[in-house]
Amino acid sequence: MATDIGIDLGSSKTVIFSSSKVVVELPSFVTVDNDTWVPVYYGEKAKQTLGRTPDSLTTVSPIKHGIISDYDITESMLKEYMQIAFGNKIIKPRIIATLPAGLTELQHHSLANVVESAGGRNITVIESPLAVAFGLGIDFSKPHGTLVVDIGAGTTDIAVVSMGGVVVCDSCKTASNDFDLQISKYIRKEFNIEIGPLMAENIKKKIGTVINRPVEIAMIAKGRNVFTGLPESFEITSTEVFEAIKEPVTIICKAIKSVLMKTDPDLVADINIDGLYLSGGGSLINGMDVLLSEYIGVKVHHLSDPLHSVVKGAAFALKHTDLLKNADYQLRSIKELIIE
Repeated sequence: MATDIGIDLGSSKTVIFSSSKVVVELPSFVTVDNDTWVPVYYGEKAKQTLGRTPDSLTTVSPIKHGIISDYDITESMLKEYMQIAFGNKIIKPRIIATLPAGLTELQHHSLANVVESAGGRNITVIESPLAVAFGLGIDFSKPHGTLVVDIGAGTTDIAVVSMGGVVVCDSCKTASNDFDLQISKYIRKEFNIEIGPLMAENIKKKIGTVINRPVEIAMIAKGRNVFTGLPESFEITSTEVFEAIKEPVTIICKAIKSVLMKTDPDLVADINIDGLYLSGGGSLINGMDVLLSEYIGVKVHHLSDPLHSVVKGAAFALKHTDLLKNADYQLRSIKELIIE
């Protein structure tokens, strides 16, 4: 019976953590009927229908930049995933759900409301970078600055954390999905070929890099010729991908610098000693830790499981509720979260 649950409701994937393990990790995509808007497929099957649906169906991503953009579809998707994870073996669980840093009380409430509709009762919502910090096991009894950067699909969350709370933060809306978009734009411009979002993501994962590789690698990709409309294969190199994604990478670097410029000098001094903690799926692209270390001028700790560091940290906080008290968070019923 599940009693403590961590949920990371991300733009790309929804991850549910319970009993010291990931119980669900599925894409945040839903294929719906165009006439009724009733969900037909969820998760991986829905993601594979991107760009491949007939006129009667549409594939939607109900989470945009880490924020719920379609409440009903998100609720339906989370109910489905909770059913996959626990079936009916879930009774009034304690749940921590995460969302990007710096959002409003109303956005916190919206997420909590969705989680309650999916079966949660005792709910709290915390910022993703804070969840990562909890998972690091940092001693929050002391005033000490820690810089966490979580590069997700829809947002890059940057936060300086001290004493169990967020001191300075920013949720940059440039992240891993923008790498895919820029790869698609580059290929259309340089090759006169259009590719789909799944092909762009595949290129990023296989040969993507944010620094020049000492040995160039390449892959064969497929798309549609802009002029003839016919299918076409082409070769793209890691150097070309490096050039394609320079702009969003630069934006992320500047966003981190901006947060540091707003941070108290004593906290920056702590960060200079300890370094930066890097997590999120976007951090897996080749060379991201090296680039940030050179740009910021501090050592970068790339977490061992960056894809699950947020949800694991949330689950860790449930086992150590004193961490939540430090930051004035508490597990609450949805009625206590209602905004008057």
